[in-house]
Amino acid sequence: MSNSDDKKNRTLSVTKVIDAPVQLVWDAWTNPDHVIQWWAPPGMKIQVVEHDFRIGGKWKYSMPVPDGNLFVSEGKYLEIEALKKIITTADFKPMTEGVELHVLFEADGEKTNFTFSVVHETEDYAKAQEKMGFYNGWGSAFKRMETVIKSLTKK
Repeated sequence: MSNSDDKKNRTLSVTKVIDAPVQLVWDAWTNPDHVIQWWAPPGMKIQVVEHDFRIGGKWKYSMPVPDGNLFVSEGKYLEIEALKKIITTADFKPMTEGVELHVLFEADGEKTNFTFSVVHETEDYAKAQEKMGFYNGWGSAFKRMETVIKSLTKK
């Protein structure tokens, strides 16, 4: 395998410390009632079409966009280790297809070390996704996720 195909060169990651226990961060990611509150950009509504949270299970969310089309996110769970790791295939049609999401959760007292990585098929594809706004898009999604988590801590 050439260096350009090295996994680290095909991977884009966001790492952050979330000021909440790992259980709440896990719940925000795995409970579809919470996911719909942060997955879509502000003002957009998301529908959970399928959410079979188990290894081999599928997930699918759809979101109508202003031009009348649907933006569809879907994948299949490859690995799940409760409160620690989720690995899933992912397609975000029509923008991003054929990637894997690696979501890692590490408890650190009342905080959670959170790492979100997207592994692309090629280094060029990863670079194109980065230019398209990967960090801004997912960064804003995770800010919304943290808002959802804060609302869960008040319950």
